[in-house]
Amino acid sequence: MGKQKEELLESILDINSNNIWDLSADMIVQLWEKERDDESFPPYEEKLLNTIRLAFEVSHFDGGNERDSARFTSDSGWVTFARTNPRKGMVAIRRRTISQLNDLSYENIRHITAAMLLELISRNFGGGWESIPLAMKDIIESAFEISTTTLPTSRIHAPGGTLEKKVADGFEVLEVEKGTWTEAIFAKKKAPTVKLRFLSDSDYDEEGNRVRSEDDEDEELRKRDEEELEEEEEEEAPTDDETFYSSFAPEADVKDDDDDDTAGLTVL
Repeated sequence: MGKQKEELLESILDINSNNIWDLSADMIVQLWEKERDDESFPPYEEKLLNTIRLAFEVSHFDGGNERDSARFTSDSGWVTFARTNPRKGMVAIRRRTISQLNDLSYENIRHITAAMLLELISRNFGGGWESIPLAMKDIIESAFEISTTTLPTSRIHAPGGTLEKKVADGFEVLEVEKGTWTEAIFAKKKAPTVKLRFLSDSDYDEEGNRVRSEDDEDEELRKRDEEELEEEEEEEAPTDDETFYSSFAPEADVKDDDDDDTAGLTVL
């Protein structure tokens, strides 16, 4: 899973919303520990934790509390590392699992396969595509081409029919039986889109070099101001131990696999 990408990533500062899905928890800890003692690292800590949250559960705990530490063991899938400020304690992370449609989001939908998506749909009480809420359909269709057809079960596999053509075109298919009829749900991942920006001849000088516009300068200033504001907010944040640890709570209820009738899918 993303082994080559892990080897090419040299710094924790290189992680972003795209490559975080290819990293293991152990790799993140290794990169974090490598940079943590660098004096330039602390201002980036909160940003990095927010990026990690896209693909991982993130919890904070007091490493000096035996009861807290016992909750975040490797046996339960957690790996831990220390914050740059010892008073802020420890961080525990583990890969988020996708076991039902409600676990999907606009972020993680782009990092699962069509086969995994159809497996999740098959667990949705067998209701087919129309049983899925509109908001969830929007998430799915942001990353996948979806189409359906409902035919008598005796005709669904007819030679040269819709199912055969769709499969030949690269679609995965889920068949949902509805009495003597069968609904076929087809899914294929959409190709990544690249946003293009039109530049006129006036955007270049006589030697063919691009001329910096006022918009470019304004955008750089805006980004710089945002970064400075975030750094100021981080410096002003309270660090009192009593308020710090009492403010933390698990970010989401964690269900044991044994409590669910179906096995969860892990995003790779």
